[in-house]
Amino acid sequence: MSILEKDLLLDKSYKCPVCGAAFKSKTVKSGRAKSIGTDLDLRPKYSGIDVVKYEAVVCPECGYGALAKYFAEMTSAQIKKIKEKITPQFIKKEYGSDFYSYEDSIDRYKLAYASALAKEAKASEKAYISLKMAWLMRGMRENLPKEEEETKKKEIESQEEKLLQNAASGFMEARMKEDFPMCGMDEFTVDYLLSALYTELGQYEDAVKLISNVIVNREAPTRIREKGKELKEIIGEKSKNKS
Repeated sequence: MSILEKDLLLDKSYKCPVCGAAFKSKTVKSGRAKSIGTDLDLRPKYSGIDVVKYEAVVCPECGYGALAKYFAEMTSAQIKKIKEKITPQFIKKEYGSDFYSYEDSIDRYKLAYASALAKEAKASEKAYISLKMAWLMRGMRENLPKEEEETKKKEIESQEEKLLQNAASGFMEARMKEDFPMCGMDEFTVDYLLSALYTELGQYEDAVKLISNVIVNREAPTRIREKGKELKEIIGEKSKNKS
């Protein structure tokens, strides 16, 4: 018997740092989902579930949203900004009772991004949300019903590309202004990620410069250096095909 998406989820309790409301948000049970690898840009893939759908947490009372790892990190000034810029426009909405659809999740990520803008979050946090939204779009595209592929695929691909561009520019800005670790990543992982994003966007010259620096740096973890070598080969093939 196959495991259903809802069987891999649980309701996690949160307290909103903005309005104090207690609520629950769906999250993936630890250790239950089976990993089946990652995409070039480190998007995690699991059997039977897209875990990215469950990383945005949204308060159902005031509309404040953030990725789970950032949800509780709020200053008094940021709380004030959310109350002024997000809550007055927020319309309460019910999400799936058993699991979140891609539409549900994208809506939640949009609230998280709007909150990041309102609270003037770091460039890395905004870039991370954009990256995960791009992954959501990819997951949605991969799971389109056959009858919808022709009408929706190109539109979703276009949205994914814009989000990848936002993520790349945001991480590059953060790389120059912020300290590491960044979004849980060391500098070598961020450079690998940026190179992968540039590869997906067809910016091969920028991609190869970044990954070459990772490969030759002896301080970089062996795993990232090896992934970097594989990425450099992919960049070479793609740039040949382009020319």
